[in-house]
Amino acid sequence: MSNDQHTVLRSMHDIGLAAWFGGNLMGAVGLNKAAAAARDSTERTRLSSIGWAAWTPVQIAAVGAHLIGSVGMLRADRGRVATEPGATANTVVKSIVTLAAMGTSIASGALGAKIGAKAPVPSATATEPSAGTPQDVAAAQKGQKPLQWANPALTGVLIVLAAQQGEQQRTASTVRGALGAGLTSVKAAVLRAG
Repeated sequence: MSNDQHTVLRSMHDIGLAAWFGGNLMGAVGLNKAAAAARDSTERTRLSSIGWAAWTPVQIAAVGAHLIGSVGMLRADRGRVATEPGATANTVVKSIVTLAAMGTSIASGALGAKIGAKAPVPSATATEPSAGTPQDVAAAQKGQKPLQWANPALTGVLIVLAAQQGEQQRTASTVRGALGAGLTSVKAAVLRAG
């Protein structure tokens, strides 16, 4: 695989992950807080649902780009991943965390769709029911509240694991470079002596 293909795959991995992380964090911190500031308590779920519905196609594209980049990079680095214990462990953990992040994103989206389908309803905030919130919406909000933080937490862990992988590749590249330079020197010495 050429370096250009590696750059494309790494860019898909990184940009997809950045959008996945950043969009979820902004939604939890900014969008839900802005919706909670609505003066009419029935508008809180409606406004939040509009924002999350607009974000959903972008998030799907971001997760897709991240997965394509991840699988492509894994395929390109499969030899190193299979032989270096640190790379193997990182890849296994990263795969598990990726699946968990996808699961929380899907669960959050499903709960958000339930809330959005019933909106507008009275609510304390986008993720906290009030006394007047219908029971099914209140249950969805109670599930949504921890998920809004689980998504950016898990994708944040993925960013750290990706940084660790980059350092492992850099170290492996340095070792290969030093080994190659050493072998070249030995070969030159043998040729001079012979």
